[in-house]
Amino acid sequence: MNRPTSVLRLYRSVCLLAITLISSSMAQARIIRIEITSRQSPTFEGNVFGKVGAYEKLRGKAYGELDPTNPQNALITDIRLAPRNAKGMVEYAMDIYILKPINLSNGNHKLVLEVNNRGGKLFGGFNKSSGGNDPTTAAHAGDAFLMNLGYTIAWNGWDPSAAPTNNNLTINLPIAKNADGSPVTGPSYEYIVYDNATSVNHSLAYPAATLTKAQATLTVRDHLQNSPTIIPAEGWEYVNERTIRLLPAGTPFKQSAIYEFSYTARDPMVAGIGLAATRDFVSFLRYANADDFGNPNPLANDIKYTFSFAVSQPARYLNDFQTLGFNADEKGRRVLDGIENWLGGGSGIGLNVRFAQPSRTERNRQNHLYPESSFPFAYPVISDPLTGKTAGRIATCLASNTCPKVFEVNSANEYWVKAASLLHTDTKGNDLPDPENVRFFLVSGAQHGTGNASSRGLCQQLQNPTNADPLLRALFIALDDWVTKGIEPPQSAVPRKANGTAVIAIPQPGSQTGIVPQAKLGWPTIPGVTYTGLITTRYQLDFGPSYAQGILTNYPPTLTNRPTYVSFVSRVDPDGNEVAGIRLPSVAVPTATTTGWALRSAGFGENEGCEGAGQYIPFKASKAERIAANDPRLSLEERYHTHMSYVKAVTKSVNDLVKQRLLLPDDAQEIIKSAEASMILK
Repeated sequence: MNRPTSVLRLYRSVCLLAITLISSSMAQARIIRIEITSRQSPTFEGNVFGKVGAYEKLRGKAYGELDPTNPQNALITDIRLAPRNAKGMVEYAMDIYILKPINLSNGNHKLVLEVNNRGGKLFGGFNKSSGGNDPTTAAHAGDAFLMNLGYTIAWNGWDPSAAPTNNNLTINLPIAKNADGSPVTGPSYEYIVYDNATSVNHSLAYPAATLTKAQATLTVRDHLQNSPTIIPAEGWEYVNERTIRLLPAGTPFKQSAIYEFSYTARDPMVAGIGLAATRDFVSFLRYANADDFGNPNPLANDIKYTFSFAVSQPARYLNDFQTLGFNADEKGRRVLDGIENWLGGGSGIGLNVRFAQPSRTERNRQNHLYPESSFPFAYPVISDPLTGKTAGRIATCLASNTCPKVFEVNSANEYWVKAASLLHTDTKGNDLPDPENVRFFLVSGAQHGTGNASSRGLCQQLQNPTNADPLLRALFIALDDWVTKGIEPPQSAVPRKANGTAVIAIPQPGSQTGIVPQAKLGWPTIPGVTYTGLITTRYQLDFGPSYAQGILTNYPPTLTNRPTYVSFVSRVDPDGNEVAGIRLPSVAVPTATTTGWALRSAGFGENEGCEGAGQYIPFKASKAERIAANDPRLSLEERYHTHMSYVKAVTKSVNDLVKQRLLLPDDAQEIIKSAEASMILK
């Protein structure tokens, strides 16, 4: 495992000591009151889901208390500065939302926690449903993948930056104060880009400690590779303590220009409590009969297994949730048995720091200097020569025997913009063996989510429509089987150095991005398509001497003389499609080149990264068209000859995936039907 046995033993011993201290603590972190404010029974217009029957919807609030002296909670940044109640406890409150069978005995006695994304529910595509943040009608339920199988589904607020609008799930957290009651202050940083020419104000994440402009700096540049230019004090102003604008008033921020604002902020929320809130909510639903006031747990004595599903931002949250030991509750019991993370990359979320901004996410052109991506990245316990630290995402749960089974599923975009390869390598880019409880999957050639193939958005090419939802459903069933039946899951499918499918990114000193050389990648020269090899570089950033305690004093950090971690992407075939990972039919039987990276178009930071987007670059229909366009990729006609041959190729690809438990039979048939109905070579 690339680590000395003695180092691992020492690390486990330290973790075991912490767990012992936790177990011996008299005070308990827990949900003390649950308040159901509305109950719709039945919901979904009385729709019945097979033998499970009808569902009901519960909405409400959960109120929690944390003992700040408990070692498990003491690692929460600034919890010692939070106000305490008469019992010496720190309080918080959060929204909760539950969909459950009316008759729990008809359900499967399993809980799925969807960790919300900035307050919102994103499970619709995965669940074959819709309805946004408040699914209510039969149409919202759709085919109801989870409900037809009898799962109870729950959500809770955890993100202090989630806006209290549109039925978002929110959390109320205390504000840290100094011992004398004075405000806590410190450096804060805003990365500002508006892809329009009309925005005139920018809202700050935290209030300014002073409106003296001499204590703040605003810079601008057109491109990420340019040097920032300081905007003089007469060129901007505070509208109030939470808002800035350019001068003269009404001047819009330049479209797609990069502004950066550094200032002294005050009143940080104790944001790390958002990690404990999820821990205690799931623990309550799983283990409690009632709250401290006698209000019953609506799932009392029902839940035997717990799972989570998360898309993007909350997948990064769950990475840190595991690393910081929150998968053990105050009694040392496992919180989540199985985790399916989709689009989390190799990153965390930067929640457990002072002046946290969890809504931020790093990509090729944005938010590189936030504390999102610090060692450890991988699950095994390894040593990092850049920091001198020894750590791993599963170190704490190994010591407490509370490790969940985990599927880390990422699109190609996460490899290009978030250094996802660091999930399964050491910090020098060397392959690591899979931990016993974790599997890794690349969805070959996919962008961050499903794109609209009829739209370019801000990018140069059409968006990538690769849809991973059918795969995610199959993997979820495999995860359930692994947790509940001990059935081994599908093998990991990611690029590896060992099999020659990994292509190393080359850092550019002082630049926030690097390059993947075209020849090394194997990328074909396609007429009308620009290739720059742009990729995010993962730096070991210096946030100051107190960063280990969650206090950022060097913020934003500089890239000058900072070392980098090694990351890589999948090699591509002659069509430009990735060879590693799970090749869904759209890649295995392609009608286009699909990528996880894209470039911005003119007027929007041309040739810089187009963030979460990928590309859909269709093949020509005939050989004659291909030759006329000088396109090196074979045409549809040359590949498949007839429509029926294309359908047969799709059918074979689908059947192979079913055998590997990477597609469910129902979804397989839908993909085959879609191929039959397509206009390919008709």
